Amino acid sequence: MTATQDALPTFPPGFLWGVATSAHQIEGAVDGRTPSIWDAFTAEPGRVRDGSTAAVACDHVARYREDVALVRDLGVDAYRFSVSWPRVLAPGGLDFYDRLVDELCAQGVRPVPTLFHWDLPAGLDWLDRDTASRLAEYTATVAGRIGDRVDRWITLNEPAEHTLLGHALGEHAPGRKLLFDALPVAHHQLLAHGLAARALRAAGATDIGIANSHGPTWSASQDPADVAAADLYDVILNRLFADPLLLGRYPDGFAQLMPGDDVAADLKLISDGTLDWYGINFYQPTTVGAPGAADVEFSGLTLPAELPFSVRKTAGYPVTDFDWPVVPDALTELLTDFRDRYGDRLPPLVVTENGCAYEGVDDQERIAYLDGHLRALHRALAAGVDVRGYFVWSLMDNFEWAEGYTKRFGLVHVDYATQVRTPKASYGWLRDALRAQRA
Repeated sequence: MTATQDALPTFPPGFLWGVATSAHQIEGAVDGRTPSIWDAFTAEPGRVRDGSTAAVACDHVARYREDVALVRDLGVDAYRFSVSWPRVLAPGGLDFYDRLVDELCAQGVRPVPTLFHWDLPAGLDWLDRDTASRLAEYTATVAGRIGDRVDRWITLNEPAEHTLLGHALGEHAPGRKLLFDALPVAHHQLLAHGLAARALRAAGATDIGIANSHGPTWSASQDPADVAAADLYDVILNRLFADPLLLGRYPDGFAQLMPGDDVAADLKLISDGTLDWYGINFYQPTTVGAPGAADVEFSGLTLPAELPFSVRKTAGYPVTDFDWPVVPDALTELLTDFRDRYGDRLPPLVVTENGCAYEGVDDQERIAYLDGHLRALHRALAAGVDVRGYFVWSLMDNFEWAEGYTKRFGLVHVDYATQVRTPKASYGWLRDALRAQRA
């Protein structure tokens, strides 16, 4: 798979170009923060594919100036990073983010912090409603410290994955296997978004979003059983988190499954005035059919047979090292579907993550992936979808959660033994493409 040699189509003036990372995956410096649920999870044998932890990761806390220079030289407008809640709880922990934001501003890069990217402090639990309030308190603390230099905020990253993988299937921290009994985790994260947005508004923020993961759901066949299973999966992936935020309601049948004495009041907190834009993380479409194909792996795991759907292989496309199908047109489909589904309730969109796992420094497959998805994004713009920005995942190779260090998403290669950073071919391709956009 090789990228076209043609220049990318021209994106609108003011379109925001960025690159993204998350705290737990790159920061290291474990002695400078309090424990998180991921520390406990990775300490359990067999939880991480290569037995590794994020105790050192990319040593970003010590090397952030070098990493900011890589962001600057790439030529993007913005750097999306996450603030580690466990680090903020440690004495002096916010000092690091002061330094990071100062360095970004000094280098002409817009800081775009995400307040929660899965690294929940140990001792907190998303099954408890109070955790939403605790996140709002932490948000106020962070905004009070760096809000004078930050004008764009992301509240949560991928609450769907944190619910599904961490609490329903047990493949991520905290390792629970609750299946549909994990729904309170979804509700409490959405409530946390609403409360965090209010804390940010109180601090003067006027540019707030969330980063939700989405992708088209394709039925394995036109058999009614497959279609019904795919429809349910689509609700869980694409509507369970979007509908409350954008419409102020849950999909049919889900509101009564949520915790709390007044779900309707919670939905107002979740939706009213909490979003200035909506972030979409996109990686792949998913083919879904009726239950009974539990031997089919989904992102490296086998789904329990008792689920009312099964995930099938999306055949006929090249795949990444994660075995995810590469289907750029699915991004166009997703964005236009969101426009059609939500209409005037949909704020401007930002692609807050898009990327792929491949080995190697001469990563021509990643170049082809990015080229194809940026063209697909431009087709959505041409179709009238209001998309304002695009962030590549990820700036550099990092600790890939339960995969450890076995999968590499970075534009920059990291030698974990020496911490040497080496820009890949894709880094140079994106740098040149961005220069051409501004020529």
